[in-house]
Amino acid sequence: MPELPEVETIVREIAPRLEGCRIAEVQLKKTDVLREVSKRRLISMLRGNTVEQVYRRAKHAVFRLSSGDRMIIQPRMTGSVIVYDRRLTPDELKYAVLICTLSDGRKFVYRDVRRLGTIWLLDEEGWIAYTGRIGPEPLEETFTPFVFAQRLKGTRTAVKKAIMDQRRLAGVGNIYANEALFDARLNPAKSTDKLSLEEFARLHAAIVDVLQRALASSGTTLRDYRTGTGERGRFQFELRVYGRGGEKCRNCGRKLVMTHKIDLRQTVFCGRCQR
Repeated sequence: MPELPEVETIVREIAPRLEGCRIAEVQLKKTDVLREVSKRRLISMLRGNTVEQVYRRAKHAVFRLSSGDRMIIQPRMTGSVIVYDRRLTPDELKYAVLICTLSDGRKFVYRDVRRLGTIWLLDEEGWIAYTGRIGPEPLEETFTPFVFAQRLKGTRTAVKKAIMDQRRLAGVGNIYANEALFDARLNPAKSTDKLSLEEFARLHAAIVDVLQRALASSGTTLRDYRTGTGERGRFQFELRVYGRGGEKCRNCGRKLVMTHKIDLRQTVFCGRCQR
């Protein structure tokens, strides 16, 4: 599913086109994506409201409205969030879940082929509680190796699983966990409480680096992910381990191992480089 680089790419591209715009009309075609809000309330709250700010929190796109409420969209595996300057094609309309017509006629659309994503509407109190359950943002200056070590302190789970826990660290999912652990030369199954300070520092640097590089490439498109302008990401061409199980390690030439034993997800690593 879209992780930090993908959602950040979407937000950066649609924010200049949405911020300050008033929503004139709202269509919600499916309701199974709604969380903590009814169809009636979502439509009535959005209609006539102005989008004051668009930003990202973890893997969520956040839309702060002039009413003080926040609409939160988590696109997940098959969702996309795009602003259209033209009429939508029949194919684009087919999987459109939420269509917001702006006062200038443009359309802000959340489209989700399999409807795996979610839409939330939270007031200020609800948002504070919601964001408080999520860990620190790894691309902020305050995310130091010390903060990273403190967030993982006390857990004995596999380090890969720990860094994907959104309560401990925001925005890192399966793709970038695999890549960061390879860059840090750490075995994904190693118990987090066994990491040395030097290993924490290596992993911290690797996480920040891989997220920054992926963001510079507009994220990773393996199948459905599209940017805020409908384009494909490019970081899939730079992946060193994810999706490459059985292929040769680009560092040492040894065959990469793929397993689902750590967290039931695809984990790929080099048994030599990540001993």
